[in-house]
Amino acid sequence: MTTHLTDLDATVDLILRHIPGPLRMGAPLGIGKPHRLLNALYARIAAEPSRPWSLYTALSLDPPAGGHGLEGRFVGPFAARHFGDDFPRLSYVQAMKRDALPPNISVEEFYMQSGGLLRSTTAQRGYASLNYTHVARALAERGVNVIVQKVAREASGTRLSLSCNNDLTQDAVDAIVARGLPRPLLVAEVDPQLPWIGGTAAVEENYFDVVVEPAGPYPMLFGLPRQPVSDAEYAIGLYASTLVRDGGTLQIGIGALADALCHALVLRHTDNATYRRVLAALDPEIERHPAVLASGGLGPFNTGLYGCSEMVNEGFKRLVETGVIRRKVVDDELLMRRIAEGTANLGDQARLERDGEYLHGAFYLGSPAFYQWLRDLPDEERRAIGMRRISTINQLYGGNESLERLQRRDARFFNSCMMATALGAAVSDGLEDGKVVSGVGGQYNFVAMSHALDDARSALMFRAVREDGGQAVSNVRWNYGHTTIPRHLRDLYVNEYGIADLHGRNDEDCIIAMGGITDVRFQQDLVRTAQRAGKLRGGFATPGHWIDNTPVHLSARLRAFRHDGTLPDYPLGSDFTEVEQRLVKALGWLKTNTRTPWAKATTVMRALPEKPVDETAMARMNLAVPAAAGERLQAKLIALALRVTREA
Repeated sequence: MTTHLTDLDATVDLILRHIPGPLRMGAPLGIGKPHRLLNALYARIAAEPSRPWSLYTALSLDPPAGGHGLEGRFVGPFAARHFGDDFPRLSYVQAMKRDALPPNISVEEFYMQSGGLLRSTTAQRGYASLNYTHVARALAERGVNVIVQKVAREASGTRLSLSCNNDLTQDAVDAIVARGLPRPLLVAEVDPQLPWIGGTAAVEENYFDVVVEPAGPYPMLFGLPRQPVSDAEYAIGLYASTLVRDGGTLQIGIGALADALCHALVLRHTDNATYRRVLAALDPEIERHPAVLASGGLGPFNTGLYGCSEMVNEGFKRLVETGVIRRKVVDDELLMRRIAEGTANLGDQARLERDGEYLHGAFYLGSPAFYQWLRDLPDEERRAIGMRRISTINQLYGGNESLERLQRRDARFFNSCMMATALGAAVSDGLEDGKVVSGVGGQYNFVAMSHALDDARSALMFRAVREDGGQAVSNVRWNYGHTTIPRHLRDLYVNEYGIADLHGRNDEDCIIAMGGITDVRFQQDLVRTAQRAGKLRGGFATPGHWIDNTPVHLSARLRAFRHDGTLPDYPLGSDFTEVEQRLVKALGWLKTNTRTPWAKATTVMRALPEKPVDETAMARMNLAVPAAAGERLQAKLIALALRVTREA
């Protein structure tokens, strides 16, 4: 019998009555967390030191605080508008950032908001390094006795939808029960802001033991601000887009690299002539690259792609809207086999069109515009999007392997890493001192799946260079003291200088391939290190075209397409106003040009003669009439940065 409540404190009372001992709670990652319920529970248990509470979760989203100075002037008003003044920040996250969790409360996360908890020793100690597909089993091993989750309510029915998070709840319940433990108390908080997703995400209301429907107003869903895409990121996306086979399967991650890839795929499909011109300017030899040739050419997507990704996001929205994602699949092995063999009849095709789905995910996360798109989808399009368990999406072995092999033909798995070694290992989630930046998540799952599928490829995308302490540092490393993906699973690496195909190659060939996508400033060091290690022949000479691997050459190749709008700053739309977009560029320039004391002093001297001319931008930064000396200097710095970026 499901208990219905409207009061969060009453819900806390019920949970604590039902579980009088230690509370071992699971909560979804991302926007499926019921923030207000968790905060009410935190306040109660923090005041009861004798009551232990262990929370097992991931990706506890926290809006930016803004900080001080120019960053604070920009972020503060944006965050208030974008996230809402009433956004319920998670109390336990604020405590973790201060290393101030009460002793009776512990939090374990298997994935963190990228970089957000690097300085928290509490969070670092509580990190659980797990493949996404292993989390349900881990929750069972920990004896989870309550699970809380946000849900959507069916508009004209009685069902509930797991909506944004169909990833772990059902898997976890099954794993707990299979271990011989009592079924956990399942608590749903209905959020009218959550889009309704049917299919396998829908459950009868009595699946949950408690359904709470608090009164409004309802805070906005956490929206990821869409970020600008740089020249390097566009080059990565363009190279990656050449690896996708028409009629295949697509998995992508999140961030600027994924945005650039999606834009490139849309350009390939909707304006193929321009797409080919951009590619020719970027790399005249790209169409002859063996990995590109093996993917069947660079034409539009006549059949379309099937999206199968743990995360449905902004990029998939654009791919669906433009018809890139449209190849449907059904959970019928015999029908899918007939389609693969070309023996499907008209009835098969009609059923595929009627019942098929072209996009499968386990959770979703995006901008406010993305959530609105999901809310406004016509029913026939909504039915083509299926939210599935993570055990189905992220592996072949969670259900019907032979069916999934048929559905996931010619799969391309695109994920991001921070660094890659010349021998093919990837560094994606942590640092060599053991600190965790984010987490493994599903990356290993997809890399391993690519090797299990005969016609699949895994492509790890990364930027060739980063800045550290004002100095350029190569992200192609000889070695590094932390590994996310081991070198024996090496496949494709893509950065702004090209594609390195390491699949099945020996170590020397891998080193040469990775050297070919290394920035010219670091090539000789990499070659000499490999030679000293006996991994590269002594007489090796770097090919002449490697010398072009510089940011200057790259920007020159793409400049015309940046200026004519083919490669816009915000390919998937922007959450910033026009004036904020100008300020984002200016603040980025200032950050780059004040990294070292010398650079900061030089930039300040350049700024002193400046007179603000962009009155709208100065007003947005509350510097239209600077008063104190510090504000006057800030105004001059912004004026300089706006002028330089406007003239670039």
